[in-house]
Amino acid sequence: MPARVSETFVLRTYPFREADLIVSFFTRDRGKLRGVAGRARRPKSPFGAGLERLSRVNMAYFERENRDLVNLSSCELIESPFALQSDYTRGVALDYFAETAEHLLPPHEPNEKFFRLLAAALDYLRSGGEPWTAILYVSLWAVRLTGVFPELRVSRESGEIAEEMFVTPLKNLAPRPWTKSTAADLRRLLVRAMEQHVERRFLTVPLLEAL
Repeated sequence: MPARVSETFVLRTYPFREADLIVSFFTRDRGKLRGVAGRARRPKSPFGAGLERLSRVNMAYFERENRDLVNLSSCELIESPFALQSDYTRGVALDYFAETAEHLLPPHEPNEKFFRLLAAALDYLRSGGEPWTAILYVSLWAVRLTGVFPELRVSRESGEIAEEMFVTPLKNLAPRPWTKSTAADLRRLLVRAMEQHVERRFLTVPLLEAL
């Protein structure tokens, strides 16, 4: 089958064989896929820095019948997350976004709105936005877009935050003290619902709690 090229967010990579990587990536048109990036760990890799988590790339890949893993041939970097990684809090937020997408998104199911959610959150952070605003916004919309949104039993203030975040674009949220303690009960409820849905604990949540 001819190579496909999809706009993609890289979610996670795993070492495979001597010089290869297994890559989990989220495409705009095909949903979440996994593939083998041959020679990706060698100095002259055809992927360059495009396989860093939450890199936005045009990914070229081949699909074969009756195989779970596609073959990745190359990628063209569109936007790099490197500038955000220089700040520790923003770096942990990126880990949380990628882990949330990795756990909640089913394979081979396109989700254009979730793709735009990740893009909006990264653009917001690049523009100097508050990390906790982005974390809560992504958490709320992630559980809603993947169908695991629970019944909200939170404080009045956190309920108001949730309502505002659902109806207002991220960059247009009203100014308010979006601190860790502002909506801690809301965040815990959302993370608990996600963990129950995927039957595992999120690795980055303890890091978020420590911020």
